[in-house]
Amino acid sequence: MQNFESMGSLMLQSDTICAIATAYGIAGISVVRVSGSEAVRIVDTLFVGKHRLGEVPSHSAHYGLIEREGKKLDEVVCTVFRAPHSFTGEDVVEIACHGSLYIQQELLRWLTACGARMADRGEFTKRAFLNGRMDLTQAEAVADLIAARSEAEKDLALNQLRGGISERIAALREQLLTFTALLELELDFADHEDVEFADRSELRAVLSNARQTIDRLIASFEAGNAIKQGVQVAIVGAPNAGKSTLLNALLGDERAIVSDIRGTTRDTIEDTLTLGGVQVRLIDTAGIQQTDDTVELLGIERSRRAVQRAHIVIELMDMTDPQPVVDADSLSARQVWLRVYNKADLVQDAECRMSDICISAKNGDILALQERLEQEVERLTYHSDSALVSNIRHYEALNSAGQALARVEDGMNEGISGDLVAPDLHEALDALGEITGQVTSQEVLNTIFERFCIGK
Repeated sequence: MQNFESMGSLMLQSDTICAIATAYGIAGISVVRVSGSEAVRIVDTLFVGKHRLGEVPSHSAHYGLIEREGKKLDEVVCTVFRAPHSFTGEDVVEIACHGSLYIQQELLRWLTACGARMADRGEFTKRAFLNGRMDLTQAEAVADLIAARSEAEKDLALNQLRGGISERIAALREQLLTFTALLELELDFADHEDVEFADRSELRAVLSNARQTIDRLIASFEAGNAIKQGVQVAIVGAPNAGKSTLLNALLGDERAIVSDIRGTTRDTIEDTLTLGGVQVRLIDTAGIQQTDDTVELLGIERSRRAVQRAHIVIELMDMTDPQPVVDADSLSARQVWLRVYNKADLVQDAECRMSDICISAKNGDILALQERLEQEVERLTYHSDSALVSNIRHYEALNSAGQALARVEDGMNEGISGDLVAPDLHEALDALGEITGQVTSQEVLNTIFERFCIGK
């Protein structure tokens, strides 16, 4: 690990990169992005307009032609962003051309022939991070925002992009850095026993506040991760309880094969829907029963694994032949267990009223279950703090920082000297710095940016 300030100067590259910034495929308009010290000059070798791009002000758009060696490629609009006031912090030119695949690829070929190179995955955002335009949590939020599949995911990523997590971490590090510096100053006066620059009662208050903040962020991970990954809902029950029919009814589509033959579903079937702006992953499972059939046993084992992973377990019971299959003791405290009675159309209303959730999946009468699902999804993804942790890397670093601060607190309570407490404070600072990128490694950066798409 090394500090971002020293690492950045080593890693910054002076070459100019280019890539298609819009989605791959035929479209009305496509945008090709060029970034680097030579971006304006390289595009100027191809651009024919009223003014040369090297002479125009930043944040201005210009119409013209892309032409090379007398061959005209396309009519374009070039927008110029001058360093440091661009996404990457470098000179950037964005070329809006027609969305022909031929035009896109030929434009890239011409740009590389004039001195640019094709960008790696996430390289534009990586340069923005290295040039100090954003910290690492915000860079990760860019990828999350692009990948957002629901309103809740979008809001979560947007909050992080705006510095929701960064501000909390920065405030924590600032407090801890001040007292770490004072503790280390005491070491310079170790021969003077009465010298104590860091007020211990104030330091305890700072530690208590820091640990509370870290604990709140760690606690938010369950809700944040559920939003980011989707709330998993496993539909389980005995064979022929109507699980596949219920899946189809919830989706409003014939996603799963429905048959009166017991054991039709031999494997898990997954699909998604959105409830209250949150993505929900529905998992239809094989019927759970005693059997010697090898293939069916494999399906039942997958059903049990789906139950263990699920946030919400819907145990579907046939009201005409109820067969419980879920052992409540096997579920964790965090899981929601809903026992739902199906085939209400085959029983008397009085019997249905005795049940908590009574439906007829076949007739589409599932409102009671839909309302309860929405309530549980909202509860699982709600957190009073606007800054939610959804990234496993952040979660693990926060745990490391919390453990280090716990050791500091224990040491202070035992009267341990500042020189023995300082290493744990440094460990906490490093863990927090890993989150925002003030302390990180090339390997971590590569792992993060490799999951970006080309052009971002």
